[in-house]
Formats: sequence, C-alpha cells, structure tokens
Amino acid sequence: MAKNKKRRTDSSKIYRRILALVKLQWLRLLVAMLCMMLVASLTAATAYLVKPVLDEIFFNKNVRMLKLLPLAIIMLYILRGAAYFGQAYLMNYVGQSIIKRLRDQLYSHIQMLPLSFFHKHETGVLMARIINDVNIVKGMVSNAVTALLKDSFTIIGLLFVIFYRDWKLALIAITVFPAAVVPIVKFGRRVRQFSTRCQEAIADMSSLLHETFTGTRIVKAFAMEPYENKRFFERTLQLFKYEMKAVKIKSMSSPVMELLGGIGITFIIWYGGYKVITGTSTPGTFFSFMAALIMLYAPVKRISPLNNVIQEGLAAAVRIYDILDTDSDIIERQDAVELEPKDHGVVFRNVSFKYDEQLVLRNINLEVKSGEVIALVGVSGGGKTTLVNLIPRFYDVTEGAILIDGHDVRDVTIGSLRRQTGIVTQDPILFNDTIRNNITYGNLNASEADIIAAARAAYAYDFTQSFHDKFDTIVGESGVRLSGGEKQRICIARALLRNAPILILDEATSSLDTESELAVQRALENLMKGRTTFVIAHRLSTVRHADRIIVIVNGTIVEEGKHEELLALRGEYSKLHEMQFDDNR
Repeated sequence: MAKNKKRRTDSSKIYRRILALVKLQWLRLLVAMLCMMLVASLTAATAYLVKPVLDEIFFNKNVRMLKLLPLAIIMLYILRGAAYFGQAYLMNYVGQSIIKRLRDQLYSHIQMLPLSFFHKHETGVLMARIINDVNIVKGMVSNAVTALLKDSFTIIGLLFVIFYRDWKLALIAITVFPAAVVPIVKFGRRVRQFSTRCQEAIADMSSLLHETFTGTRIVKAFAMEPYENKRFFERTLQLFKYEMKAVKIKSMSSPVMELLGGIGITFIIWYGGYKVITGTSTPGTFFSFMAALIMLYAPVKRISPLNNVIQEGLAAAVRIYDILDTDSDIIERQDAVELEPKDHGVVFRNVSFKYDEQLVLRNINLEVKSGEVIALVGVSGGGKTTLVNLIPRFYDVTEGAILIDGHDVRDVTIGSLRRQTGIVTQDPILFNDTIRNNITYGNLNASEADIIAAARAAYAYDFTQSFHDKFDTIVGESGVRLSGGEKQRICIARALLRNAPILILDEATSSLDTESELAVQRALENLMKGRTTFVIAHRLSTVRHADRIIVIVNGTIVEEGKHEELLALRGEYSKLHEMQFDDNR
C-alpha cells in the first residue's frame, strides 16, 4: 500500500518538474495556446454553420446566403489552417527545446557523477536513458500534450455549440462521458506498467549490444556467435511480450470508446429525429447538432490513446529523474581553494577506504616528495589502483586524509586538483577522432609546435607522419586503427601536453609486447622527468630503478624501500620477484 502511495507521489513530482521546464517557454506556449483556441473556435464554427447552410440555402432557398456562406466557410478554413500551423510549430518548438534541455541535463549530470556510479550502472542502460527514454518523453511533450490541449479546447468549443443548439440532446450526449473516463484511467495505469517494463527491457538489450559489439573479437575468437544470438533473441522475445501486452491494452481502449459513442449516438438519433418529426426542432438544428457531436467524438476518442502516450512518457520520465536525482558523493566545498600549478608532494595520512562496505585500504601512511618516483607493487586486488584513484578524488577517503603541499584534497577545487594530475592507464583510451584531437584532449589551446614536441617526446611523431592525413588521421573507435604500442604512445603524448606535475602510470606497459614496451618505456621516461610519479606495475623489471618501491598486500603497506633493499629482506617483494623470475626462466 505504501509502495503505491509513493508511486503516486513520485508522479505528481514528475508532473511539476516537467511543468517547470515548460514554463521556461511560456511566451511561445501562450501564443500556441491562443492558436489552439482559435482552431477550436473555428472548428466549432464549422459545426455551427451547418444550420444556416441547411435552413437558409436548402430549405428557404436564400440566394444572398448562398453567396455569403461559401465565402465565410472559405475564410474560416484559411484562418483555421494558419492557426493550426502556428500551434503545431510553436508547440513542437516548446517540446523539442524541453527535450534538448532534459537530454543535456541528463548527460551533464551523468558526467559529474563519480566512478562508483559507473561501476554500478551498465553503459548500455545509461545510453538507453539518454536516447530511448528521452525520446519517449519527447513523444509525450511534443505530441501528446499538444494534442491533449488542442483537443480539450476543441471539446469545449463543440460542447458550447451542442448545448446552444439543444441542451436536452446535449445532456443525453454527455452522459456517455463519465462512463468513458473509467476505462481510460484503468487502461492508462496498465499501459504505464508495461511501458516501464518495455523501457527496462530496451535498456537491458542496449547493454548486451554494447558488450558484444565492443567485445566482438572475443566473441569471434571463441566462436560464441550462436550463444550471443541466443542471449539477444531471449531479450528481444521478452521485449516483444511486454510490447504486445501494452498493445493489447491500447487496442482495447478504442473499441470501448466506439461502443460507448455508438450507444450515445443511437439515443440522440432517436430523440432528435422524434423532435424534428413532431416539429419542435428544424432539420438544420438537428444536423448542426449532429455535426458538432460527430466532430466532438473524434477528440474525445483520441484522449484515450493520448493518455497511453502520456503514461509511457511519465514512466520514462521517472527513470530519467532517478538518474538526475542521484547525488555525487564527491562534493566540492563552497570555500574550496585553487591548487596552484607547481611541483607537488603528496602525503597519505592514516588513509582507509571502503567500497560497498568492504575495506579496501587500511591505515595507509606514505609521504611522497616532489619529483619522486614511487612504484606500487603487489598481487592483483591488493588496492594499488584504488590508492592512486584517491589522489584526483575519483573516490574520497573513508578515514584519514590525502594532502598535496599541506592542502587536504577535499579542500581544493576538483577542477584545479585534476588539472595537476596526468594519467596513463593499462588500456589506452582514445576517442573516435583525429590523432591531433586525441593528443590535445585536456589542453585544447595547444599550439602546433607543442603538439609536435609532445609527439616527438612520446616517440609518436614518426608513425603519425607515416599516415596519409598525419595528425588529422581518424583513429577509429577505441583507436582500432592503431597498434597497442601506438595507442599507448598517443596517450603519453596527451599526458605530456597536459604537463601535470603529478603523474599516475597504471600498468602502462603490461599489455604490450616486448618491442612495443621498449618504445613506450622510452616515452614514459621522458614523461616522468621532473614529475611526482606513481607507477603501478606488474612487471618488476620496469620499476627496479624507482626512488622507492611500495609493496601493498590486502590494502596495507607491508614493505618499502629500493629494489636491492627489498630483495635483501626476503619478504613479499622477494616472493614476487622470484615468481616472475621462475615464470621467465
């Protein structure tokens, strides 16, 4: 019971929030509504003119009215067409602008959420929110709301005509309306339920598509195409079932309205025909009434499917605002200061970190001097990457503090903190853009000379110049047109151009072959010069010349020192070294 109450409360909030977006376009909305009222008035006038056309022209044979009424009807339709164009254009402008704003808000908000959010939400699901769900809301705002307003005005105008012509007949006609409301409401609720399930199924399908398309090499390597086909077919079948249930509900609404309308018209023809036969009403009055009633039936009939579209839109809006209402746990303080761009030292003071109630780091105490190269080693899952991710505040510490030149990272602006940090990861992340734009990502104002210098220092200049378009070569999705070593060197050039004083190298050479690793290692040496560097490495041969090596086991620092010192301890580092030596022997 409480759950249903919460759902209704959420719906009312969604209505208000969408209305707040609509209010931003109030002037265009006002003009559009005036055009709608004019369309409704002229539609009602069309029905109103049926009486003089029949009574004056066909029964009284009035020649003067024969000349005037056709001209009046032509003018009426010209004005109605102009007003219809005005309301259609303006309401679509309002709807499209709302959808653009909503989509921009959603994308911008997702970009501001922490890494933990992306770990909990599949990429395909987030894509479905921005593309599919927003499109459904677009259908509600641009089409359903517009039609609902227009039809409402038309209904009011035509009701005026039928009551003016014969209020008794009108009362008989509108007795059908209350009976029509009940199925409309019930059908709307069911449509909304199945619409929510359809949207969830589409999001699940989008996630599967993203996984299989990005992992197509593995799919083909293991000959798993039939398995992936089966998984995809299961999801399309599930979506098909939900959509057909929604179609069944929608399809039932129209016959119900037809039946109720037929019952109402049957009584009206019987009672109205009786009045014309007995002479208490004229044929013109009756046919004017019938014309208005028939015109009235169309917009009333459209209300049911419009309500279905609105319910679908509300279901999508709830899913969108679920994301927009997700707060980031990485919050910038109002009095945060700018971190000056200079050489920095980093101090970890009693740092502990939990992720989903699991303690990942325990009581880390570490002081790194400006320009020092620190290597972090240990078995996978020990907490090395988590430790360096705390520096740019991808996560916040659970206990303790991280200090940069005496400033707690939570006391400085997030933008200035991250501008002081350069990162090169194990998996080279490139965008489907030119080599130039990938290198300048993070330093968009870089000159051509700066780009060339960074490419040379990263040992990327020669191979980029071998391409026909040189720096303007499109690298493809995830840099698919480049080799692993080439991609990594582009990433190093990007970090060089960023020129950040703190550098994080997260297993930057672990996925490369020996030849590529040597080229990348030379580029990394250029990158590390004069920077405070944290190197996470699996291959101990790449970190033996570090100023200090930190051994992390189960989230705790267990050893610290230079390569020779740690080997002499015959502890954890020595074990790792022996395992690698045995593997390579």
